[in-house]
Amino acid sequence: MENRPQWGTRAGFILAAVGSAVGLGNIWRFPGVAYENGGGAFFLPYLFALLTAGIPLLIMEFTIGHKYRGSAPLSFARMRKGSEWLGWWQVAISFVISTYYAVIIAWAMAYAFFSFGQKWGNDPLTFLVGDYLQVVDAGQVGSLVPSVFFPLIIVWVISLGILFKGVKKGIEVANKIFIPALVILFLVIVVRALTLDGAVEGVNAFFKPDWSQIANGKVWVAAYGQIFFSLSIAFAIMVTYSSYLPKKSDITNNAFITGFANSSFELLAGIGVFAALGFMAAQQGVPVDEVVSKGVILAFAVFPQIINELPAFSGAFGALFFTCLVLAGLSSLISIVETYIAGVQDKFNISRTKAVALGGGLSALISILFATQGGLNFLDTVDAFINNYGVAFAGLIEIIIVAWIAKELNSLREHADGLSDIRLGSWWNICLKYITPAVLGVMMVMNVMTDLKTSYGGYPASFNFYFGWLVAIGAIIFGILFAKLKKWDSASYEIPKDKGVSK
Repeated sequence: MENRPQWGTRAGFILAAVGSAVGLGNIWRFPGVAYENGGGAFFLPYLFALLTAGIPLLIMEFTIGHKYRGSAPLSFARMRKGSEWLGWWQVAISFVISTYYAVIIAWAMAYAFFSFGQKWGNDPLTFLVGDYLQVVDAGQVGSLVPSVFFPLIIVWVISLGILFKGVKKGIEVANKIFIPALVILFLVIVVRALTLDGAVEGVNAFFKPDWSQIANGKVWVAAYGQIFFSLSIAFAIMVTYSSYLPKKSDITNNAFITGFANSSFELLAGIGVFAALGFMAAQQGVPVDEVVSKGVILAFAVFPQIINELPAFSGAFGALFFTCLVLAGLSSLISIVETYIAGVQDKFNISRTKAVALGGGLSALISILFATQGGLNFLDTVDAFINNYGVAFAGLIEIIIVAWIAKELNSLREHADGLSDIRLGSWWNICLKYITPAVLGVMMVMNVMTDLKTSYGGYPASFNFYFGWLVAIGAIIFGILFAKLKKWDSASYEIPKDKGVSK
């Protein structure tokens, strides 16, 4: 009988997996990516990517965690000796992401408060980089920004407090609150946005298909990239979460539900964002394409401008929008931190309390760097490189190890089929052995070529080297060294058995 914690219900696991997948990028990245890559026509490669990469990878990671019953390092070690480093590499990626992701949630928390009275004034962009973040030149740290630091403390208190409670009483309970609340609040935002003048033009611009883009390879790579980054694949989360599933769990069905739930929220976000952008364009008397943006600028500069121009209840609308960002961010942050908590627990056999205090505490301390005046520059560069050369590259290596080196696909498929109502066909093997690694390989080449030709973000090359390339490479080195730090005892390689719980 294993002592590993378990989810209390199947719904609890699905909500946690969806909570991890549905993050800030669903709201501020997907609408812009879709619009830039063919509008309505983008949904064809997007759906193809979901079915040939997103869901197959989710099934693979769910099955690895469920079959080998451990954190990512332990699961990969049990799958094939010598592969533990891959798990620690992914854990290192999660650790880096958690240090700055918490700061973005802190911004959203502050902006929910700023919404009442529109503290950002008539020029939200100037307020963001000047008055609020007090941005200094790249490479400079500057002083601590109190209006970022104090919300950051609240973010970490909430996140670590939930994680101290454990899987069933902490993570599961939190996601049963966060995710329904997020969906309800965002539906309110979408309905309100659709009633604004110009909303129809905005939504039409979002869905209007540019079929000429279908033949553009960059559009297909963008679709795979969006699916890959939005589903929390390849940074240890889904392997860790699925290791807490009961022995009898419908893995394949869970993956389909998670994948389609995530994409449904992205579609909802696209409608809401472009309805609001259509209103903004109408108020300014310009075409929709002149106000389209994504990322930090969309959330913290464009949306405040939209809020300024609302005819009524602007403060409430703004508070709702930024509260949605907080909820989406918290559910994702909790899942990210859980990866290294689980890894440290398995490796060193320490209590959960100690693992949360050590892992979460260290991440919280490092996150203070991003709460300084130089924080935005550090965050921008670290985020770009750890995603492009951390998550994407780790995903490519993971598939190569599982499909080509360990040759585990048939074994994993058999395991999933033995538990699931939906049986996997040869399409699953083909997608993971050929299609997904080929697309990820192309993505990597394109990213490297772009970043070698031009310095990312216009920052000095030395800045990108130390806070971009070095961070991404450092995660790999950490994975290799940490795997050698302490060997698992022979008992650790034995997969624990439990009495099983029915579907």
